[in-house]
Amino acid sequence: MLVTVAAEARNLSLPETKPESVGFSSERLKRLDAGMKAVVDRKELAGIATVVARRGQVVQQMTYGQADIAGAKPMQLDSIVRIYSMTKPIVGVAMMMLYEEGKWKPSDPIWRHIPEFRDLKVYAGNGPDGQPTFVAPSHPPTMGELMSHTAGFTYGVFGATPVDKLYQQSAPLAAPSLQEFIDRMAKLPLLYQPGEGWVYSVGVDIQGYLVEKLSGKPFPEFLRERIFEPLGMKDTAFHVDKDKMSRLATIYQWGGEGLSAMPHDKGVNEPPGMPSGGGGLYSTANDYLRFAQMLANDGQLDGKRLLAPSTVALMTANHVPDAVKNQSGKFGIGNYRMQPGFGFGFDVAIYEEPLEIGSPAGKGTYLWDGIAGTWFWIDPTNDVVFLGIIQRRGGPAGVPNIEDLSRQLTFQALVEPSK
Repeated sequence: MLVTVAAEARNLSLPETKPESVGFSSERLKRLDAGMKAVVDRKELAGIATVVARRGQVVQQMTYGQADIAGAKPMQLDSIVRIYSMTKPIVGVAMMMLYEEGKWKPSDPIWRHIPEFRDLKVYAGNGPDGQPTFVAPSHPPTMGELMSHTAGFTYGVFGATPVDKLYQQSAPLAAPSLQEFIDRMAKLPLLYQPGEGWVYSVGVDIQGYLVEKLSGKPFPEFLRERIFEPLGMKDTAFHVDKDKMSRLATIYQWGGEGLSAMPHDKGVNEPPGMPSGGGGLYSTANDYLRFAQMLANDGQLDGKRLLAPSTVALMTANHVPDAVKNQSGKFGIGNYRMQPGFGFGFDVAIYEEPLEIGSPAGKGTYLWDGIAGTWFWIDPTNDVVFLGIIQRRGGPAGVPNIEDLSRQLTFQALVEPSK
């Protein structure tokens, strides 16, 4: 039986405070509570966990519905979920740590660190025979372009171009190791000239390889030693230990009949041969809240500093050229379109001028989400962190996007932002 009653979650990973003490209205936060609960009541989702924090303290934390319907397991802040592309900002932090160590610069050509990429070509359309043609890049794609999805790579699953079809044939993300992944990528063309587009891509999987190569440590080990352990992210990894399986949430697929359970990933209990920097991590609301609060605190949490404030500023500044953003929202993914006022930094999207594009978020808010519905944002202007956890692939048409809805309902409750 689907339990839809909202529960006030208590197993917090940050200190708690009364909403009014940091400018929120308890009464207005009930709208956020009601809005999230309604989505579960309509059976559009199995379960949700949400956390709102301001100035490093939790002002509201709620759980709704189930992590697993058949097993009647309630969604909790320590429910383990596949965060998919919310892996990307974590890898971005790892890369910025190596940037601070002088291991790379945004202007470096990628081939300086991955020699296999020295002779990459660019797709230039189909020739008279209908076959793809390729040309040399106008400049070698750079590390900064790699980290901002402007280097020319793609994913192969969101488009139908000849380059996407080549990705599908090569299946680089199915490679058995990071090195084999790079070897396959080296044979694939770029979709567009570096710096002349923005296409969501395997760029962060490439970054995972770079973390391993530049640090001299296995990629998962670097994340564990340098990020997860210092931040106390005890449930975040590329696999789920067998003794934690009772806390693993089920991913649901939305279809014509509503929600249907998807099987757990094959090999869920074993470290993968090719750990995906673009989408391979499991985590919990508690763990990811600590990661997000570290960024909100300009790189430190509980006395553990991972990055300097200037490095966080570089990571969360726009790096998409104006010429790309000015193309009437041509480039983007999902609800997010590159446009004046909205850009992309190093592994996070950015509301540069939110009021100009109709968002209540504070200037400089940065964010990302995952394909199973997890999402977060950090608003440095208002010092607000929000985290949402769901497990659903796809969704019903014609209903409000839950991420946008949560942002609207959160900011309408911030009535005294000067506090």
